Amino acid sequence: MKFVDLFSGCGGLSLGMERAGGELVAAVEKSDMAARTFFHNYVADAADARVWQEYLQRSLRRQFEGKVLVSELCNVLADDGLMERFSGQDLDAVVGGPPCQGFSLAGRRRKDDLRNRLAWEYLDFVERTEPKAVVIENVVGMSQSFVKGEESSFSQLQAALTNLGPGYVVQAVRVNAVHYGAPQFRPRLMLIALRGDVATTLRTQATPGIWKSDFADLVGEIPPLAPIPTILSGRAFTIRDAVSDLGGWDVADVGRNKEYRAGLRQAEDAVRPKRLEVSNHPPNQTPRRHTDIVVTRFSFYRMMHSYGIDQRLLSQMSSLDPEGQRSTAKRALANVEFPLELQCSARPSAVRKISSLDELVELGVALVTRKHSQKVLSANEPSRTVVTLPDDYVHPRESRIFTVRELARFQGFPDSFEFLGRETTGAHRRKLEVPQYTQVGNAVSPWQSFAVGTLISKLLAEHTRIKASGTASL
Repeated sequence: MKFVDLFSGCGGLSLGMERAGGELVAAVEKSDMAARTFFHNYVADAADARVWQEYLQRSLRRQFEGKVLVSELCNVLADDGLMERFSGQDLDAVVGGPPCQGFSLAGRRRKDDLRNRLAWEYLDFVERTEPKAVVIENVVGMSQSFVKGEESSFSQLQAALTNLGPGYVVQAVRVNAVHYGAPQFRPRLMLIALRGDVATTLRTQATPGIWKSDFADLVGEIPPLAPIPTILSGRAFTIRDAVSDLGGWDVADVGRNKEYRAGLRQAEDAVRPKRLEVSNHPPNQTPRRHTDIVVTRFSFYRMMHSYGIDQRLLSQMSSLDPEGQRSTAKRALANVEFPLELQCSARPSAVRKISSLDELVELGVALVTRKHSQKVLSANEPSRTVVTLPDDYVHPRESRIFTVRELARFQGFPDSFEFLGRETTGAHRRKLEVPQYTQVGNAVSPWQSFAVGTLISKLLAEHTRIKASGTASL
């Protein structure tokens, strides 16, 4: 099953495709940071920055031989010789997550609109290579119409793909990674398509509307072009299950950690073999350094979480005068029991003892912040959607944010998958750089992509069998 990954990022879609038996022809990614991680995990060692810089100096045609093209897709499309090489591969699948939020069927006439151009470039690549299957992944908000009386970007993209080149049978799905093995609620939209002749041979049709995944025992009828959920209700993996071996947890508080890690190890063969110095110290497991006031604030959040207090308290207080802040905090914290201890520094032994409500209120006033998105995640639940900003979520057992490795575990990357480049970057650089945390947050969950890859692999294997035997599928 030969496939190309466009807008590949660090390689979450490719991991699932490779695990399902896919063979990567090439990936196209404009960010040299994300592309370096992709190359390092699927092609060859890129840990040495000098080696990677030498690779970046290659022409696109030479990078094609290295399977990772570090470029905007428009440059690939503009090289007719390179596109002939892609077309000559007789591709089984093209997969990817092009930015599509502003997609419009009229967008081909608006070349200056980047939101349209990138999606049309993806479709242009599909039209010129005519793969047997196509997968397009995007955020859930894409199904909403932003212009009154106009179809959503998702519906328009589906229509465009349906009528593209040889024609495609296109199934719209809304899938959640938690239904496929991830310890994370991560809803995503996908278009899963078969080329018209392949769909005809298989007698496969798409169902109308957007099919929504659910747990395996609750899902109901599954369309032939939808990935089959694998997790039963009540059996979703949790944060505790995913990361309780990585520090901060009691020995007796590990949950189904061994079971989850065993599942991750099944993806190891899809990643280029790399030697890890110590197997129980995976890469990218470096805790972030926080100032004392941030550690204290995180500890305060964890205390509120344990009492079921709204963690937006500190941000809600930011719009009040000092007296209003105190009265609001006093009402919200009235049921806290004393004495209590809050960590006030990165050193675990550095604690602040609080003996009264008034003292706790004054500390709350000192910790007021305008940030409203920070929250402690529950250990016994799946994670919320992993995002690109690492300081949104606080660890349930320690007063810190999650590491790159912990978030990668929530996504479904095995520990041998190593992220390269800066861990994070300043706000002014986020439009230009894709550091490790952003690579993880932007990725398709490998659990989800494995389900999609398995679906496509089975469909194409059946198509090959039918063509070879000359019999029709029932």
